[in-house]
Amino acid sequence: MPVESLRAHIQHYWTSIRASIEDGTYEPMPVRRVEIPKPNGSVRLLGVPTVTDRFIQQAIAQVLTPIFDPNFSNHSYGFRPKKRGHDAVRKAKEYIESGYRWVVDLDLENFFGAPG
Repeated sequence: MPVESLRAHIQHYWTSIRASIEDGTYEPMPVRRVEIPKPNGSVRLLGVPTVTDRFIQQAIAQVLTPIFDPNFSNHSYGFRPKKRGHDAVRKAKEYIESGYRWVVDLDLENFFGAPG
């Protein structure tokens, strides 16, 4: 469904969508898998949720982010409100100018996957 159709879809189906969320039976649709080419020749897998699922995810994030985000480290820049990769690079430059010589860039993408 195109994003432009979401409003009408939600207006028509909201009662049943909300009921399924509240009673714990809501199940997101399978995500569409997309491969994004990387400069080194490999690909980054991306899962694209349906428009309705993205709408619901955003609603949940708007409620939970103010509750949990204040507990995250100020040194964390990934997927945080008002923080971007550019901010992390700027901060790393500040540390280097202050005399530090090591910068750690950590990505947990494969941390929980199978070894090897």
